[in-house]
Amino acid sequence: MIINCKFYSDKGAAATGVQDQTFRHPVRLPRGRADVAEGVKRAAKFAQALLREGVDAMLFGDVETGKTILRDYIKATVGFEKLGAATGAPPKSLIRMFGPRGNPQAKNLFSVIGYLQKQAGVELHVAQR
Repeated sequence: MIINCKFYSDKGAAATGVQDQTFRHPVRLPRGRADVAEGVKRAAKFAQALLREGVDAMLFGDVETGKTILRDYIKATVGFEKLGAATGAPPKSLIRMFGPRGNPQAKNLFSVIGYLQKQAGVELHVAQR
């Protein structure tokens, strides 16, 4: 499987068109969580790659790594309070969901991923190799 990402400009896909890019190489993650937050603040492409990598890990069956990456991504971008308000899930539940013992339900997970995609200006698709 390959994750195809469509990057939209600030004006939206209808006004500007869509640029398809296929990514086959994993992003190199910094060592610590503080470095992740700093990387997200400095570069939008790093943030997009981090989101992509978290979802990709889950799709390939590494749910623990995917949850960890997404948790770091959420902390560095929208935060759990804003995410909870947007998805209708209590922030504490979202924190537990992406924690080491969390077991996200598909409904909640896809709601979160959908919101994160919109915030990042990315649309993730699963494609066959």
